[in-house]
Amino acid sequence: MSYIAVLGAGAWGSSLAKLLAEKEYDTVIWALEDEVAEEINSRGTNSVYINGVEFPKTLKATSDLSEAVSKARYILNVVPTQHTRSVIEKALPHLEDNAVIISASKGIENGTYLTVSGIINKLTGHQVAVLSGPSFAAEVTRQLPTAVTLSAEDYSTALLLQEIFNTDYFRVYTHHDVLGVELGGALKNVMAVASGISDGLGLGNSARAALITRGLAEMTRLGVSMGANPTTFAGLSGLGDLVLTCSSPLSRNYTVGSQLGKGMTMKEIMEGRKSVAEGVATSKAAYELAGLQNVDMPITEQIYRVIYEDKPAAEAVSDLMNRSPKAEFTGPDA
Repeated sequence: MSYIAVLGAGAWGSSLAKLLAEKEYDTVIWALEDEVAEEINSRGTNSVYINGVEFPKTLKATSDLSEAVSKARYILNVVPTQHTRSVIEKALPHLEDNAVIISASKGIENGTYLTVSGIINKLTGHQVAVLSGPSFAAEVTRQLPTAVTLSAEDYSTALLLQEIFNTDYFRVYTHHDVLGVELGGALKNVMAVASGISDGLGLGNSARAALITRGLAEMTRLGVSMGANPTTFAGLSGLGDLVLTCSSPLSRNYTVGSQLGKGMTMKEIMEGRKSVAEGVATSKAAYELAGLQNVDMPITEQIYRVIYEDKPAAEAVSDLMNRSPKAEFTGPDA
């Protein structure tokens, strides 16, 4: 069996490591914290990030990055986007020459405006693929039906990885638009914050539906401006993931938005949080990237102002609703 290293022992990394170990792949998971790795090895649990889940006895954990990657044929990166660069840089000297890296992180790096695969491509010469789509860690660990996308430029690699990850409850589709798949997964987190704000303010179901629909329009506009295929955003990594994360408190981004809508400050929300809400950092990168690409992204702009400029959430909603009227599909601002 192939040796697979999962980098990142948060909820999503843990759920994917569990899936791979249950398929009897030789799997190791790297945890930043010594105590998390020790608990996985000694008790088969990870109470810090995904409490109540039991891992197969065959799943091994380590807090030694070089030990995790040194024999790996496949490396699954589930490290938060803003920390991916530093982790891959440290892992790079220990990678096998033929190692394939799969990204399951969803975000855009601040400063460089690179997706996670873009970061990895800049640092390494390894093949890079992307796993994305509507999926909650808690549901995957319970083996509830889930469908995702596996995107790679090389079709044979995509087919091979599809076979590795596919199960009778975790259905994997192949895709070739790596950039579009990643942008969909990253930008939907910003829209999930917006949806949470809307629900936190008690604005109702119609407002949420409008945010999802117009959010998808924003995501597509930015993606197309960067060379992505517009149809990608109608798929699992676009619309599918957007609907999921904009509609459930299981989404960390939605939860952050809901707390903002109820009047909490970002400082209050982030204090004591162990898990990362990728939409917080991505809103800054997406706002700045939209300016560089000359793309109109009004929802993204308002979320940036709420998070980074302490703009009242109700005022942001008012500014969105009072923009000048536009046609839905005609022209560059559609």
